[in-house]
Amino acid sequence: MVRCEHLELRNFRNYARLELDLPAGVIVLQGENAQGKTNLLEALHIVATTRSSRGAPERDWIHWLAFEEPLPFARIGARVRRANSTVLVEVVAAVGENGTGVTKRMKINGALRRAVDVVGQVKVVLFSPQDIDLVAGGPAQRRRYLNIMNAQVDPKYLRALQLYERVLLQRNSLLRLVRDRQARSDQLDYWDKQLAEHGAYVIDRRREALQLLNELIAEIHPALTADRERLVVTYRPNLGNDLPVEPLPPLAELSATILAAVQALRPREVAQGASLVGPHRDDFQLTTDGTDLTAFGSRGQQRTAALALKLAEAEFIRRRAGDQPVLLLDDVMSELDARRRRQVLAAIRSEQQVVITTTDLDDFEPTFLDHATILRVKAGRIERAR
Repeated sequence: MVRCEHLELRNFRNYARLELDLPAGVIVLQGENAQGKTNLLEALHIVATTRSSRGAPERDWIHWLAFEEPLPFARIGARVRRANSTVLVEVVAAVGENGTGVTKRMKINGALRRAVDVVGQVKVVLFSPQDIDLVAGGPAQRRRYLNIMNAQVDPKYLRALQLYERVLLQRNSLLRLVRDRQARSDQLDYWDKQLAEHGAYVIDRRREALQLLNELIAEIHPALTADRERLVVTYRPNLGNDLPVEPLPPLAELSATILAAVQALRPREVAQGASLVGPHRDDFQLTTDGTDLTAFGSRGQQRTAALALKLAEAEFIRRRAGDQPVLLLDDVMSELDARRRRQVLAAIRSEQQVVITTTDLDDFEPTFLDHATILRVKAGRIERAR
């Protein structure tokens, strides 16, 4: 079993200093709102993905009192127990000497490493009340979901995504220069090929992931709706309006497909000064009985679909990586009815580490709490209740 067995926080959010042992099994963090429960889950998410679960910039991680020091910083350290070893993971966000920029450094066992080396050391799946944005929100939310899920099980995916984003930045800058007649259009040829090469791997992995997610959701979603609805997820890669996207060609041919789409749309891209083709504009559609849930689903249908996606994510990671992801449940029990609570709790495996936040222990069955470690959270301090 892979789990985080110790967490150390220094100047992170409302935690000036924290040393916390995390046992195996279920951990319930109980406390009033704004005491630091969600901050602890965010720290675990950063250890796993190097990114904030809230999408917050690194500067926001730093405790306000730390800004009274010459070099303000926030540090998250975790001891991760793996099958045959222990790994020390560290993520530090520090303000530069000029007091403006923030740099992020990552270490494994004391040695500086890249994000691609840190992601996946411990895997997490986060459930939160904001999960409904996966369905009701915009495409960026759904792309982020696919990126976090795939990056934790496939380092090559994360590397391809990083390279793609760098190429995209350079290409967009060049498109604006061409538009303003400060560069020649043939200078785009190199960046077009790079965009197609790195984008092809990202699209191919997303396609494969959504195929498996559909299989998992076909089992999960009916149990959440008393077998009344069937949820279908359909990938919508952006390859230009004039090119078919179903079925997508295999990976060996996908780069050429993207390149053809990019070249076909070059005049429009130059005019707009932006890249219009590629995985940065992907989406996936969620439907039940042909109804698009993003546009026409009820609030209840959207929440149920989002829960099905998160449950499917946990099982996807288990199957792809062979590791149980740590489940992070941020005050979700109060949002769910009895059937959906049972489905979430059924996803918890006996050998899995689970961290749940709540304001009220009455949201849980006494028999569930009997087998859990309960920690009280108050004003950035944590103590064991039992």
